[in-house]
Amino acid sequence: MNFFINKKKLRNQIQKNKQDTEGKLRSYAFLTTKDLFSSLSSAQLGLTSDEVENRQAEFGKNVISIGNKNTVLHRLREAIINPFNVILLIVTVVTYFTDVVASSKPDYLTVIIVLSMVLLSSFVAFIQSQRSNAAVEELFQMISNKSDVWRDGKLSGIPMDEVVPGDIVRLSAGDMLPADVRFLTTKDTFIAQAALTGESNPVEKFSRVQEEQNTALTDLHNIGFMGSNIISGSATAIVLAIGNDTYFGSMAESLSGDRAKTSFERGVNSVSKLLIRMMLVMVPIVLLINGLSKGDWLSALLFAISIAVGLTPEMLPVIMTSTLAKGAVSMSKRKVIVRTLGGIQTFGEMDVLCTDKTGTLTEDKIVLEKYMDLHGQDDQRILRHAYLNSLFQTGLKNLIDLAIINRAEKYGLGKLLDGYSCEDEIPFDFSRRRMSVVLSDKSGKRQLITKGAVEEIISISSFVEIEGRILPMDEETRHIAISTYEKHNADGLRMIAVAQKNEVSDIEVFGVADEKDMVLIGFVGFLDPPKESAKAAITALREYGVRTVVLTGDSEGVAVKVCSKVGVDTSQLLMGNDIEQMDDAALLEAVKTCDLFAKLSPSQKERVVKAFQTAGHTVGYMGDGINDAPPLRQADVGISVDSAVDIAKETADIILLEKDLMVLEQGVIEGRRTFGNIIKYIKMAASGNLGNMISVIAASIFLPFLPMLPVQILIQNLLCDFSQMGMPFDSVDEEYIEKPRKWETKSIISFMAFLGPISSIFDLFCFAVMWWIIKANTVELSPLFQSGWFVFGVVSQVLVIHMIRTAKIPFLQSKASTPLFLSTFIMALIALVIGFTNLATGIDMMHLPLLFIPWLIVVLAGYLLCVQLVKKVYIRRYGDWM
Repeated sequence: MNFFINKKKLRNQIQKNKQDTEGKLRSYAFLTTKDLFSSLSSAQLGLTSDEVENRQAEFGKNVISIGNKNTVLHRLREAIINPFNVILLIVTVVTYFTDVVASSKPDYLTVIIVLSMVLLSSFVAFIQSQRSNAAVEELFQMISNKSDVWRDGKLSGIPMDEVVPGDIVRLSAGDMLPADVRFLTTKDTFIAQAALTGESNPVEKFSRVQEEQNTALTDLHNIGFMGSNIISGSATAIVLAIGNDTYFGSMAESLSGDRAKTSFERGVNSVSKLLIRMMLVMVPIVLLINGLSKGDWLSALLFAISIAVGLTPEMLPVIMTSTLAKGAVSMSKRKVIVRTLGGIQTFGEMDVLCTDKTGTLTEDKIVLEKYMDLHGQDDQRILRHAYLNSLFQTGLKNLIDLAIINRAEKYGLGKLLDGYSCEDEIPFDFSRRRMSVVLSDKSGKRQLITKGAVEEIISISSFVEIEGRILPMDEETRHIAISTYEKHNADGLRMIAVAQKNEVSDIEVFGVADEKDMVLIGFVGFLDPPKESAKAAITALREYGVRTVVLTGDSEGVAVKVCSKVGVDTSQLLMGNDIEQMDDAALLEAVKTCDLFAKLSPSQKERVVKAFQTAGHTVGYMGDGINDAPPLRQADVGISVDSAVDIAKETADIILLEKDLMVLEQGVIEGRRTFGNIIKYIKMAASGNLGNMISVIAASIFLPFLPMLPVQILIQNLLCDFSQMGMPFDSVDEEYIEKPRKWETKSIISFMAFLGPISSIFDLFCFAVMWWIIKANTVELSPLFQSGWFVFGVVSQVLVIHMIRTAKIPFLQSKASTPLFLSTFIMALIALVIGFTNLATGIDMMHLPLLFIPWLIVVLAGYLLCVQLVKKVYIRRYGDWM
């Protein structure tokens, strides 16, 4: 009852927090700028260092802790509470009542052993989770997002978690809002609020005071929210609330649902459920057979419970966590940050890598090669106009802007700045693909200068300037401009166009509508040379079964030139306008053969990624720009880099600290190695459990005594579990990692059907040896029989690990890693020591005669040889082993 009361209180508290937050934010929307600064004790030039220090002490870090599941307590709970541990705990309670409460001679041994198994698996899972979390946290410190904030009258970049209420922040396209803010100035500012409202279309924000009283909170035009990001334009804003006090923070508890499970996680869950169902069916059967045939129902119950423990793959969570953690640590050493452990396996499953061209295939070092008039002749006047545009725009200065500024200042054009002032600007966005500034000289004459994608600039130009004359844009002059552009573009130059006009109206605020009747004056050409490592990386990925597909916003000529040099197939090319005209069926057909897509918008990139997924591929997308956020979100595994814009890093699953495709190759290998080691354990557990079920049922029917006592089963299970502790550190055959690996439940079932009965057959051989050769065929000699099966069971299960872990001949063609070899060798040795010494009497067994040794070797050799032969038959039939 208290549980439901507490849940109701929590819901009421969440609702109250949300209402309080909404009330505060709404009140800020209606304040004048003067009252706003007064209420937040701030000023236009921001806070002083002393004020910041006091506010950090008062408000703390700008982080949302409500609903955060990445805590020590949460990881501990995850390690302890899983289906397998729950079963073992139920078994512990039942055993406590049967062995202690209801027994005349209380025996705690079985209870202690089962609890030890729970504690062991939970402890190892928790420690591995802590290790992986520590590795990720350490690298996260290297990629913290930053905000541009006015402090002590100067603009500086600070970590986002150091922002405090009252800070004045500068925002431009690609920035995430670091907190809840009230806009002070805006310029064509469009915000994506999908994380809060589900609304996919960007919302325009303004700095004017809100007038309409009944507007919904997220529709207030002068308020921005943490969790949203700037799509285009620029703004300055004052921070209203941070961390848990933000609107996003007030909803964090209700928003913090579990993320969607990957195909791998769904597959593991399905196999776990299958193994649990097998165990639940098995236990009543064993109970009934032994109870009816032997008449001792209490012993039959204890035996059935022990079988339940033996069939429970309690090490699966440990192996899963340990293997994924080991993968995360290995990748962190290569400066690859994995945001979620499950992303490692998806990385290995990836068979199509979609990537932007700039910076991944190229050096990301834009070199300004040419500045030319419409005939292609060098003209420094074109550079001058491009320089004024790049310098005076206040948005995100990309590599092209920096290349223009550096070249112009090298030529001494910096002195031009004294003669101009910026009246206004029209920021860049990815639908227009251009940006403009409005400048005035000392005489008051205004000039609008625009630069951007060639097609976009031509579309807004009504005139051209050729040989100093202004001519109308007609077919002839358009042809001259297009010919010059296409010639240099085909040579691999990335071309942008520059236009201007002097007839500028006297209005104070300019918008997109003013970008018309422009005069096209020339082009600027850039070279972004291909990376030397790109071709080798693409070849390596291809060898590992990963197809590289380029999705770029660049023009056809540059894309073809670069891709042909790095080994991407350019025989087929689709442009953005081609994609626009295709329906989903046509695009699905196109992605089967096309590896190069150019002139794509962000939504078109997303659509291409979705088409690959529909075709059955596991798709990775690598990008670092604002235009890459939609495809990054759509991809099965999003990959970004440390230098990416905020929204790209926040969307990605994996972040590279070095922008190099060779790092991706290592990530793919690590992902497949991780998958392989987990699959090994699952296939061993599934086939072993089926074999044990068959053996136990046969023994229960034909033997006049229990084939093994409960405490013996538990210790045998414990030794087998310990033998697999080295599995996460095992090596994987080179042939296995050569192609992508997807979860296939059918493969596990067929493997189980092949290998399970074989272990049962050799268990029966062991029974025959003990019954007819060792003569352990009476109730009085049952401890001797049990000792023989105990030793054979442990040693056979330990040795078969080496048979199953590889498709090759074990020990000769493929050797296990040292940790796995040691864990299996030590556990096998312990089992032999127990079975052949007086230690056996400690668990109600008799020590085995030396006569059993040659028979043990014969049966084990037969079993391992048979598994090796069946392995060849299985591979011939199914084409794969693991």
